Amino acid sequence: MSTAMHPRAAVRRTAGRRDHNPLAAPLLLFAAVVVAALGYITYVLWPRWPDAPVAGDAPSLPIVIAGTGFNIEPAAIRVPMQRRPGVQERVDLDYLWPSLLPPDPRARPTRAAAGAIGDRLFVTITSDGAVLSIEERMRDIYPRYLAPGVLAGPEGLTLRPFRDDSPYRGEDLVFESAAPAHFFARCSRHGVANQGTCLLERRIGGADVTVRFPREWLGDWRALAAGIDRLLARMHPS
Repeated sequence: MSTAMHPRAAVRRTAGRRDHNPLAAPLLLFAAVVVAALGYITYVLWPRWPDAPVAGDAPSLPIVIAGTGFNIEPAAIRVPMQRRPGVQERVDLDYLWPSLLPPDPRARPTRAAAGAIGDRLFVTITSDGAVLSIEERMRDIYPRYLAPGVLAGPEGLTLRPFRDDSPYRGEDLVFESAAPAHFFARCSRHGVANQGTCLLERRIGGADVTVRFPREWLGDWRALAAGIDRLLARMHPS
């Protein structure tokens, strides 16, 4: 039997060998890599909605401000978009006094409650590292603006008024006589439309903590100072 190849078959096989491109496989691989890279870039750069805030009755959230870690109950966070774990620039909180519990997230706020602060501690934690420490302000800043004399106040506290021509007009400097850095606040004075509010400041790690409360609470300032200590220790265990 003859094994000679048919001329037409030989021509087709020869043509197939000639049509084969040795660069086809590398080009296909390169195209696949380009498509994958474009898909990844599109995924990273494509705008997405921010994560939904955590429910108010969820467990405490780990939040980092100015490199300092805090454990904060979502129900205490006043701004819904701040109810998320991770790094933040600022959180705004409030706690019931004297229980130091967060407000009930299921309770509907009333108009009267929204304007009343007589039963709340308001806490703000920020990463404003440019603010001088309490010791630096007491030594270098506030003495420039204090008026002569000392005001009468609760035992153990020192009250110094600011001059009327100072940036702190209408305020008094209030601090624990034996340990100023422990309990240190600026308090506005009582007026017709102002019941007086105090801003107590602490620095925890790199974060600045400001606690706001009614001035009338200074009458029991020791219990107030102890409560603030407990609250801050709960948020930032040593």
